[in-house]
Amino acid sequence: MILECPECRTRYLVPDSAIGPEGRTVRCANCRHSWFQSPPEPEPELPLPPVAQDPIGAEPDGAFAEPPPPVIMPPPAPPILAQEDAGFDAFAHRPPFRARRNPVRRWTIGAVAACLLLLAATAAIMWTGMPGIGGWLGIGTTESALELRSNPIERRELENGSELFAISGQVINPSSNTQRVPDLRAELKDAKGRVVFSWAIAPQQRTLGPGASIDFNSAKLDVPPSSKRLDLSFAGEGAAN
Repeated sequence: MILECPECRTRYLVPDSAIGPEGRTVRCANCRHSWFQSPPEPEPELPLPPVAQDPIGAEPDGAFAEPPPPVIMPPPAPPILAQEDAGFDAFAHRPPFRARRNPVRRWTIGAVAACLLLLAATAAIMWTGMPGIGGWLGIGTTESALELRSNPIERRELENGSELFAISGQVINPSSNTQRVPDLRAELKDAKGRVVFSWAIAPQQRTLGPGASIDFNSAKLDVPPSSKRLDLSFAGEGAAN
């Protein structure tokens, strides 16, 4: 039988057995409208036509041959109706494909971040007064307005047999501006001018006002006996005797 939705007029071809003799509630797969479908009306029985006797097809004993059985075609499959709780929606929105990552972009961002970090560290070293590190990195090598004045070197043998090597002097600011005091570098050289021993001396204060001066002193034990000359300088600058 043919079912027709009373709402959208969509038609479906279903077998009579799908409705049953008492009828049933069906639903339109197009607009999801439900209605009660009555059972199909029984078709009136038609009288069978008389069997024509064909003497040609008669058997030798006088009996007639039986006609071949009719070919029974299977009923068409009923349409798939929509159900109440269908979990799958063929037209539902799906997230787009994830874009592939670009490694070149990530390396570029990392290089820029490293450069910014290096610049920030350099500025911090130069601002916070770490001349020793600045000289080691090769930055802050401009000549300072400060002056160094050293006292005579003192060598003294201790009671335990060790030799004490002591140096002292002053850091002077002859300029009219406040200057920042970097670390001092002491280098002992042999007769050929080669450095045989060196160390850093931290000043007592990091800033020095106009015309002011501060003292420094340092001592080491058992320096190389081949040391013949002492050079004093600020870290990152040329040596000053």
